[in-house]
Amino acid sequence: METACDIVVEADPGRLWELVTDIEVPARFSPELRRVRWLDGATGPALGARFEGHNRSEVLGEWRTESHVVACEPPKVFAWATVDPDGRFGGDDVDPAQPMSTWYFELQPRDGGVLLRHGVRLGPARSGLTLAIESRPEKKDAIVRYRLAELRTGMEATLRGIKDLAEG
Repeated sequence: METACDIVVEADPGRLWELVTDIEVPARFSPELRRVRWLDGATGPALGARFEGHNRSEVLGEWRTESHVVACEPPKVFAWATVDPDGRFGGDDVDPAQPMSTWYFELQPRDGGVLLRHGVRLGPARSGLTLAIESRPEKKDAIVRYRLAELRTGMEATLRGIKDLAEG
C-alpha cells in the first residue's frame, strides 16, 4: 500500500533540500509526528543515519519509531525506513530492509520552482494498521482507506508547511 502528495514550491532546490532533510520540520506540521531526534551522534542526513520519532494518534495512542535513512541524494531524494524498536505492534524485526513503512521526499525542478512529492509505502513489517485489520478483518478495506486518507492529510499539512517556510 502506498500513497503520495505533491505541491509546487517556488524556491531554490537547495533551500528546499535543507527543509526536507531537517527531520524536525515535519514534526512542526504533522498531526501525528510529535518529536524527533538524531541517534548515534548524527547531526544531519546521510545514508545509514538513524533518528527516533515519537508519534501519537487518537486510535493508536503513543508509539516510538526508529528510522534509517535509506536514500540521500541531494537535492533529489531523501527517504527513511521506519521500524518498531519496542515491538509495540507485535513484530520483533528491526531490520530497515523489512520496515513498517518507508517515507520519502522527492524534488523535481520545474520552471520557477520545484515539484515536491511526499510519500509513504506501508509494510512489509507489522504496524498499527496490522493491528487494526486483525481486530476487524471484515472491515479491512475501510480500515486501509481510512489510514491512507489519514496519512495523506498529514503529508498535505507537512507539504503546505514546507512550502510556506521555503517561500516565506
